[in-house]
Amino acid sequence: MNLKRIGVIGAGVMGVGVAQALVQTGHNVVLVDIRDDILDQAKGQIYQNIRLSRLFNRPQENNKTPEQLIAQICFTTDYQQLHDVDFVVENSTEKWAIKKEIYPQLDAICPPDTVFAANTSCISITRIGSVTRRPDKIVGMHFMNPVPMKPTVEVIRGYHTSEATLATAKEFLAGMNKDGIVVNDSPGFVSNRVLMLTINEAAFLLHEGVSNAQDVDDIFKKCFGHKMGPLETADLIGLDTILYSIEVLHDSFADSKYRPCPLLQKMVDAGLYGRKSGVGFYTY
Repeated sequence: MNLKRIGVIGAGVMGVGVAQALVQTGHNVVLVDIRDDILDQAKGQIYQNIRLSRLFNRPQENNKTPEQLIAQICFTTDYQQLHDVDFVVENSTEKWAIKKEIYPQLDAICPPDTVFAANTSCISITRIGSVTRRPDKIVGMHFMNPVPMKPTVEVIRGYHTSEATLATAKEFLAGMNKDGIVVNDSPGFVSNRVLMLTINEAAFLLHEGVSNAQDVDDIFKKCFGHKMGPLETADLIGLDTILYSIEVLHDSFADSKYRPCPLLQKMVDAGLYGRKSGVGFYTY
């Protein structure tokens, strides 16, 4: 298939990363968000990220300048610009109330054969498919942050997701120089069913005064050989995203083990989201 013109919904941390990775691997991108100021910020961030990737001599598929790569992105608030895209990656906030409004719009505008990939950490792919007329063409694609640097993506098969859609998803990822690991649809899938519980429990250790953030993370890095500890990882992902994900797991399974840590809730209420806000479990 020709998978060169890609729609990317959401110009937050994940959308910026996906758009950057796409243009650096030869794709054209339509990046959609609800406000021009968000898109302007995204444009500046992508430009800066591309410049930094060159300074650190990370491999590039071509020798285009940052300006030329940015020119491959159409920054827009108009969903109609997606009328001819080959593939869509949706990266909106991890809230069902928001996601369920996006997919009917995509369904009405995009070509009938276009596959929609939900970049979600917890929300059911089967549920997303239920608000479209193409549930067989809906797939989960859980990218990890920072997207350009992560070689593997968790791919989620919804109840109706076809084998042809999974093949297209793998072809799409190969075009970004990434691999995909396919799992079945369940709240949190594999990665976040385990990771969110770990992060939430680490937050409880701080909440209860058992340890501090640095020592919790050092135990995982120095004792287990992890590259990052759970609280550093939380700051990288965004504490608001962590909280939303934990809430989805708690609602989905009705199991008290997924009860959000009060400290995590308090930090999100205070706007302490981690790296993207400058303060989380650590100060940046």
